[in-house]
Amino acid sequence: MSTDLEDFTGTPGRGGEIARVRKLIDEHDVRYLYFQFVSVTGRVLGKGAPSACWEKFAETGFQLVYGATANLFTDRHGEYIGYGPEARELVGIPEPETFRVLPWDPRTARVFCTLFRGREEEEAPGAFLSSDCRGNLRRIHEDFRQETGLQLRVGTEPEMMWLKLNPDGTPSVEGATKPYCYHLDQFAELQPVIHRVIEYSEAMGLTMIQGDHEDAPGQLELNFAFAEAGVTADHLTTYRQVCRQVGREMNLYPCFMPKPFTGVSANGCHHNLSLWQGDENVFLPQGDDPRLPSKIGLNAIGGVLAHLEALTCITAPTVNSYRRLWDTGFWAPLFADWGYQNRTTALRVSAPGRFEYRCADSSVNPYLSCAALIRAMQDGIRGNLDPGPPEERNIYEAMAGGKEVRKIPLNLGDALRALAADPVIRDALPGDLYRVFHHYKTDEWERFCAAVTEWDVEEYLDVLP
Repeated sequence: MSTDLEDFTGTPGRGGEIARVRKLIDEHDVRYLYFQFVSVTGRVLGKGAPSACWEKFAETGFQLVYGATANLFTDRHGEYIGYGPEARELVGIPEPETFRVLPWDPRTARVFCTLFRGREEEEAPGAFLSSDCRGNLRRIHEDFRQETGLQLRVGTEPEMMWLKLNPDGTPSVEGATKPYCYHLDQFAELQPVIHRVIEYSEAMGLTMIQGDHEDAPGQLELNFAFAEAGVTADHLTTYRQVCRQVGREMNLYPCFMPKPFTGVSANGCHHNLSLWQGDENVFLPQGDDPRLPSKIGLNAIGGVLAHLEALTCITAPTVNSYRRLWDTGFWAPLFADWGYQNRTTALRVSAPGRFEYRCADSSVNPYLSCAALIRAMQDGIRGNLDPGPPEERNIYEAMAGGKEVRKIPLNLGDALRALAADPVIRDALPGDLYRVFHHYKTDEWERFCAAVTEWDVEEYLDVLP
């Protein structure tokens, strides 16, 4: 029986795609290639090679330690996260259809890769590497399609802040503009940055559509068109790489930290979700109420609400993520409810054909978030879960009037416990993926709990007598 790796490299038409990329390499005089994948935290990793190696890498791939899927970091006890030094090496196989020449360095191109276990391993040789979050999303999505006939399409709203640099070149905690929401003059201050981000993004295959200045210092939201979940995740990863390059060129720092400032809005990354059967959006209303989603849409919302606590761990994945939830007055999505255009709830129907999941922030790994949301919606459809009536009131006024509403976890530790207790969302991180993610994030939480911060010193240095 053939292995996953052999099936992947033997896909019909792959030889023609490899030849097409060779033609592009020669036409554009590309000299160097980045073979990249994404770690459990959303970082971009991989290897580089001269373009003369394209065919060899396309056929046999590259090798790298398993621990690269966890950034090859060590925990607070000095142990490698996920995989020790004795672990085997993964095999990364490039996907020719993701080949793009870098517009800022046309001698260089990048290609995304799928990860496999080594060919000579004693256990499951050549199998898909389960800690490959990008490959995992593809497999989760295909399982969902096979069961329901549906496809998830996603649009993201990637907020981030452009910070000034210190004289030594390190990022400061000072925005490049003033915190005026939707203010066109502040938007214009960053117009050179915007032009270059759009130029590079479109050259990399993104369709840029709209943008605005948000209400934090240097905060921009530049949107690109929605697409199938895996494509959108690749586009968000590419967008982050583009912003990093533009920052180098413009002497600014593109900050995707969720909450670098107290007292102003944080960096969200709302996910706008719709379910499609072929070219038909099955989330669209089918009854007399033009605002009410279809039965499938309601079940999908019901599934997300049912699993919101565990989802929070995936979509608000850092200690700093929860600063966004505690700073009052900024429409933070604290409550497990839904409504039409209601920004006080965790989910809102933002347009007749989609709903907005508001608990994701700028540090999210989109491959994990989309996989987890698929599993939640799949459970809602399977179980015919009813989300209840939409909440039209400000949720705080509704609660003051006696409505009982669950809160999402308000720190990473509670979110990790919620994820551990939810088998449906854990199933979105199968095999080694949950173990690696849990190890990484538990260590992050423990390191935070053990750290003495500036706040501790200011609050307690003279606590007695």
